[in-house]
Amino acid sequence: MSGGRRPAKGKPKKTGAPRPGAGTRGGATAGAALARKAGGAPSGRAARTADRREAILSAALDEFAERGFEAARLDDVAKRAGIAKGTIYLYFRDKETLFQELLRAMLTPIIGGFEALGQADVPAKQLAEHMRDVFVHEVFETRRKDVIRLMIAEGRRFPKLAEFYYREVLSRIIEALRAILKRGAARGEVPAELVEFPQLLAAPGLVAIVWTGLFGDLAPLDVRRMMQAHIDILFAPRSQS
Repeated sequence: MSGGRRPAKGKPKKTGAPRPGAGTRGGATAGAALARKAGGAPSGRAARTADRREAILSAALDEFAERGFEAARLDDVAKRAGIAKGTIYLYFRDKETLFQELLRAMLTPIIGGFEALGQADVPAKQLAEHMRDVFVHEVFETRRKDVIRLMIAEGRRFPKLAEFYYREVLSRIIEALRAILKRGAARGEVPAELVEFPQLLAAPGLVAIVWTGLFGDLAPLDVRRMMQAHIDILFAPRSQS
């Protein structure tokens, strides 16, 4: 072996999932972001606390994705994270709280970006195409799609989780899309009727997640091209009758 230091014992075991605390791919962790706000590096204890919380969230993502919300056990989350089960309760009240915090950590940074786009005064089609790229690179090509797939699968059986997801994620996306479409309709870029149904603009993203989960191995889907075709149809020039 080289002369480097040995890894410290007792450090939480890494999992295969991306770091849920990261805002985007390659982004800073939640602990680092807090450090920047404070104007310096976090203390050793604060850094260990942030790392352990992140390890629990990463392990929870693996466990929920593999077993679903109902079958997932905190015992198994703890094993994946390399900690005692009781340690989880220092950070999260119960399994439902852990799931909610996983949703928040994984998706809130993306939602904030969508909300900012909703306020941008540029052509609606241009914004829709930018949102398409964000979805493909920051959701579909990452573990975030697993979180959305979990909600699709589990939301009906666990209405409190569905309500949380709607309040924290879906309603905010819908309002951002509605703002884009409203300005587009005022310019004649889209039919006025579309403002009432912003879900139509988001629909291909859900189709992509469901399709690839069920049929991706049988019939791979070019998600970006499908979403572009949808945008082209919605924003196609229309003759004045």
